[in-house]
Amino acid sequence: MGILLSGDAGAAGAAGEATGSFLVMILVYVAMFGALYFFFFRPQRKQQKQLAAMQAAVEVGDVILTTSGFYGVVIDVTDDMVIVEFGSNKNCRIPMEKSAISRVEKPGESQ
Repeated sequence: MGILLSGDAGAAGAAGEATGSFLVMILVYVAMFGALYFFFFRPQRKQQKQLAAMQAAVEVGDVILTTSGFYGVVIDVTDDMVIVEFGSNKNCRIPMEKSAISRVEKPGESQ
């Protein structure tokens, strides 16, 4: 019926090898993206959620550490703002956003 020439078999084999190597390359990229997700993006997202939960749980009387390094006591809380009293001077009260809080210490806790 038909005679298979050696040139035709080589072309078919090369096309199969190219398709196979393309699939391997795609699998390698998927594995690299998966590793990046589990080692970098997922822990960072978890840390951001913990920080947001901590900032949302701020109450009056909590001792906080701001992102600029100041310790103060929360004297008033609104939706996204807090009023913080710094130092022993009771006249030093500064309103700031909750996003500027880096750590919260409850009155009964010790670290």
